[in-house]
Amino acid sequence: MDIFSILSLIGGLALFLFGMDLMGDGLKKLAGGKLESILAKLTSTRFLGFLLGFIVTAVIQSSSATTVMLVGFVNSGIMKLGQTISIIMGANIGTTVTSWLLSLTGIDGSTVFLKLLKPESFTPILAVIGVIMTMMAKTDRKKDIGTIFIGFAVLMFGMETMSDSVEGLKDNESFTNILTMFSNPIMGILVGTIFTAIIQSSSASIGILQALSLSCVIPYSTAIPVLLGMNIGTTITPIISSISGNTESRRVAFSCLYIKMIGVVVVTAVFYLLHYTIGFDEFMNSQATVFTIAVIHTLFNIISTVILLPFCSSIEKLAISTIKGNKGSEETDIFDTLDDRFLTIPAFAVEKCRDLVCNMAKISYDSFVMATKLFESYDSEEFNKINEMESIVDKYEDKTSTYLVKIAANQISAKDSKAITELLHCIGDIERISDHAVNIAKVAKEMHDKEVCFSEYAQKDIKVITNAVQEVLSMSVDALLTEDLSIAKKVEPLEQVVDRLKRKIKNNHISRLRQGDCTMELGFILSDLLTNYERVADHCSNIAVCLIEIAHDSFETHEYLSNIKNHSDAFFDEQYEIYKKKYSI
Repeated sequence: MDIFSILSLIGGLALFLFGMDLMGDGLKKLAGGKLESILAKLTSTRFLGFLLGFIVTAVIQSSSATTVMLVGFVNSGIMKLGQTISIIMGANIGTTVTSWLLSLTGIDGSTVFLKLLKPESFTPILAVIGVIMTMMAKTDRKKDIGTIFIGFAVLMFGMETMSDSVEGLKDNESFTNILTMFSNPIMGILVGTIFTAIIQSSSASIGILQALSLSCVIPYSTAIPVLLGMNIGTTITPIISSISGNTESRRVAFSCLYIKMIGVVVVTAVFYLLHYTIGFDEFMNSQATVFTIAVIHTLFNIISTVILLPFCSSIEKLAISTIKGNKGSEETDIFDTLDDRFLTIPAFAVEKCRDLVCNMAKISYDSFVMATKLFESYDSEEFNKINEMESIVDKYEDKTSTYLVKIAANQISAKDSKAITELLHCIGDIERISDHAVNIAKVAKEMHDKEVCFSEYAQKDIKVITNAVQEVLSMSVDALLTEDLSIAKKVEPLEQVVDRLKRKIKNNHISRLRQGDCTMELGFILSDLLTNYERVADHCSNIAVCLIEIAHDSFETHEYLSNIKNHSDAFFDEQYEIYKKKYSI
């Protein structure tokens, strides 16, 4: 084998791996995090878990990616160890789809139909279509499809390049001797394991084996043990990923390892026992093909799954006994869902951030309601709880904002970019609402400590604006949780009513002050309270406008507010009148 053949082999391998990676990225983006969300939620039975594992892996073309996701799910508390085992088994079969796609290169025939099925006939067309779509398409979905086409074309071209570069080894005696050495089951399994562990993809390593079978005489005596070893080698990825995780996530990685190892041991033992007793010499010495390698790979995973699926609980116990620690003893932090493993699935990672931002909004709403109730009946424990809730909201802001910035640093779709922008803007407003809830609680504490209270008329006014602010806050939170723009559009009219109420209550206070029915001290307290109420309504307006503007691919907040205030807007005017009557003083 000369230097040019070696360079050609290396170049073909690089193109093959790059094409596989490119195709996988396109498939993940096209899925848009939906498959991962379904996987995290719908695993109530073993069969359903198996089916979902198969579908997800068949779509994203990587069992390693699926198992790494499972490690992240368990580490974050989204799933339990027992739920993952049947999914792993489904993923093992789902990953065989790649080998079937690659087996198309082995199609041989002179008819037009068979020639069209050969990748060399249609991959150039796919490549051209893919390039046109990625360069000219306006939507992310079409660009992702184009990326998949390009990835598949590059993958197939790399495979053909590898096959052509090693064609001269067919009659090479030294190479034949090496292959004979790998026909030893233990040696073949070991080589397959190490090779796959290095490139961290069984789909890629089996694809390389298929590429070699196109040009070299690889007997089944070599192909079978190497292929079995490749199935074990793919478990290195989840094991590496679990190192930084908790006890349960490491158990997931070892469950994956045990499933593969037990399957290989059982299948190897039975197959070679039959081989040495009955004798498969003719079969073992015949040449493996691209198609038969795909068949053997699929049969192995189906057989091992059929054998092991009834023993999911036993595999779980084996993993628990290997990784010591009490089951479920480690507390799961809610922020564990912001796992760096999910950064490779931006859409799913953004969804986890949205969940946390929604929780953050609920906490801010609850703290506001609790703060306003302190005026009716002051409770020091409730006051302390409001301060604790504000600290929790601050933590939400810090953790979620940092993670969103991490997501944005990766290649993300326009849809994910919009979602990140929306969440980052809303987080700041939600945190400020929590701060104002604390300020309102401090006003209540001040009145309690000074043993003062508002006049009967002032209390009625405050009750009206309190209810108005609580409703505008409730609407903005609901709009964020449901992403319902029809709710968001009702926020600004009510916010304007809150501003009107503030002015009117201040005027009423001045009138009472002149009549001697109120004091300057209570006036300062009232002014402080009304300012915090107004600021809460302002932040609600910011959240609602953010949702509306980003939904329309814009973020001209001031322009939007100016348009609805200074120009005739029938919906705004109608809602404003409704709320003005509802909250009249």
